[in-house]
Amino acid sequence: MTHDQSAARGSDARRPFGRVITAMVTPFRPDGSLDADGAQQLAAHLVDVQRNDALVLSGTGGESPTTTEAEKETLIRLVREAIGDRARIIAGVGTNDTAHTVELARTAEKAGADGLLVVTPYYNKPPQAGLVRHFTTVAEATALPVMLYDIPHRTGIPIATETLVRVAAHPNIVAVKDAKQDLAAASDVLARTDLAFYSGEDAATLPYLSIGAAGVVGTSTHFVGAQTQDLIAAYERGDVAEALRLHRQLLPIYTGIFRTAGTILVKAGLNAQGLPAGPVRSPLVDATEDETAQLRADCLAAGVELTA
Repeated sequence: MTHDQSAARGSDARRPFGRVITAMVTPFRPDGSLDADGAQQLAAHLVDVQRNDALVLSGTGGESPTTTEAEKETLIRLVREAIGDRARIIAGVGTNDTAHTVELARTAEKAGADGLLVVTPYYNKPPQAGLVRHFTTVAEATALPVMLYDIPHRTGIPIATETLVRVAAHPNIVAVKDAKQDLAAASDVLARTDLAFYSGEDAATLPYLSIGAAGVVGTSTHFVGAQTQDLIAAYERGDVAEALRLHRQLLPIYTGIFRTAGTILVKAGLNAQGLPAGPVRSPLVDATEDETAQLRADCLAAGVELTA
């Protein structure tokens, strides 16, 4: 990506991955297999229509717990082919096994990823010293920039402020997807490090911008990525009233997408729009008719109509 292209995508030193990033769902065929053509079509739509600066592939929203290593690698290659250098690819490689995460990171680098998303190890609940070793070991395994993912309500433990400050010294650890929702703690880290913070909750995008965050890694941005770009641009140019207006307009879908697991409703919405998504894989279950109807209502309240 050239300097001019990078600037056009809303990226700078403070925003290593741009402003708006979508944690892309992984399209499947009706039989549950990976939809290669659909993945490419959806990625191009998210970049060219929804104006995403980057896509997270094989995050939780991409059903990474139920996709194989081969599918994860294939997905990176497919999306790279589809979007070229028009946006960045961030590969979700986090697991609760450091060695396995290192393997996934190296594979992602070879497949063409531009960065790595590394979630806090889950279930085994390591101490903070274990998090430091895990994150730095993964960061040293490739030349790719790393975004940490702090989401304690899924993983069981937070990344402590002092841990973030400590690992920020590693040159490859450049950003945090923050779903902890502790603005005071985030403000402290932002003041003491060069880490770029991205809101991990769609509805918190504007509050996070107010403390110096770079943008959002979103779910509802499958549908309102372009409007979220406008919100961030308005805030950046000092038009806080317009940013607030957009925040309030988009709030029904920012929050409504999480009435059940976000992946379930994103796929329901994309299917309703005639875009590739397909079914979810077990143990997730596809949206009910009532859930899809509520999603339509939430989107309409945010000014978006789910039509093919």
